[in-house]
Amino acid sequence: MVTDSNTHQFFMQIAIDVAWGNQLLTYPNPAVGAVVVEDGKILSIEAHKKAGSSHAEVLALVSAYETKSGKKVSFDKNDSSASHEFLRSLPKDFFSKCSIYVTLEPCSHIGKTPSCAMLLGDLNLADVYVACKDPIMEHSGGAEYLSNLGIDVKLGILEAKAKELLEPFTIWQNRAFVVFKLAQSLNGRIGGKNISSLPSRTHMHDIRNVCSKLLIGGSTVRSDRPILDSRLVDGKAPDVFIYSKDEKMIDKSIPLFNVENRSVEIGDNLDFLSTPSLVMIEGGGEMLEALRDKIDWLLVYQAPTLSANKLSYNTDLRLKTLHIDKKEEDIIIWSKKI
Repeated sequence: MVTDSNTHQFFMQIAIDVAWGNQLLTYPNPAVGAVVVEDGKILSIEAHKKAGSSHAEVLALVSAYETKSGKKVSFDKNDSSASHEFLRSLPKDFFSKCSIYVTLEPCSHIGKTPSCAMLLGDLNLADVYVACKDPIMEHSGGAEYLSNLGIDVKLGILEAKAKELLEPFTIWQNRAFVVFKLAQSLNGRIGGKNISSLPSRTHMHDIRNVCSKLLIGGSTVRSDRPILDSRLVDGKAPDVFIYSKDEKMIDKSIPLFNVENRSVEIGDNLDFLSTPSLVMIEGGGEMLEALRDKIDWLLVYQAPTLSANKLSYNTDLRLKTLHIDKKEEDIIIWSKKI
């Protein structure tokens, strides 16, 4: 028989998994997932998608309305103000038998978006289940606010997993969160064109679109002559830092130097990593080895192909797998050093 504890963990795991799908893409906001349940039935599963847009709880509640009513809303669910206004216009008891599972404590403050805690309080939900409290002092207090209204709030469900999900957000409050992106064949080979599938490359361009800076090695620039933009998502081209001790060895006619509204720096001083930001490293084995002490996480795009290319990430590094996802035939692995 399934216990209440296992049931709560089941629903929270779904919320955590959906949040991983937008990991880093919400920068500078955290990745957050939410699930709305009524009488043991899932009404909605949603995740925060972009900073400044509706939070996960709000998206989940609007989607839950659509499921319960059988009607589609006419506004953009990612419009936070419109979503809050609509949800508050519903009958007071519309969600009174619903529970919501959310990976991060509902925000108590009013910023670019209205307060989620205040919204949940007004909607009179039966239960609110939270994986972990908000680590930012001025944003926290949502659970206490809801408890004071008489809403049953339970904290700490799959807390350790939720804190792993939240780790980039926690780190970039104080310094750069650094993720090393690598793409390889099934037999660990790199090099050549388009190892990864189009959905994987599109996902990587999504991250480029929001990251503060791309860090890339001089040898990669010289051999690949890349452009390093976000064209697959029609996004911005991130600023680039070329890690090289000899600026004279870099050909300034390489395409990445000719992108509008982009800063390109060359050097070996990495002091900028002390500034709160999101930095992605793209490079080969030499970059991985040279900067291994600066890297927080690795993002691996594993293609189901075998390659005769001799290049590989020839280094020893013990990793902990944080989350595994798929993009068409590719496997995406989020991991960290241990």
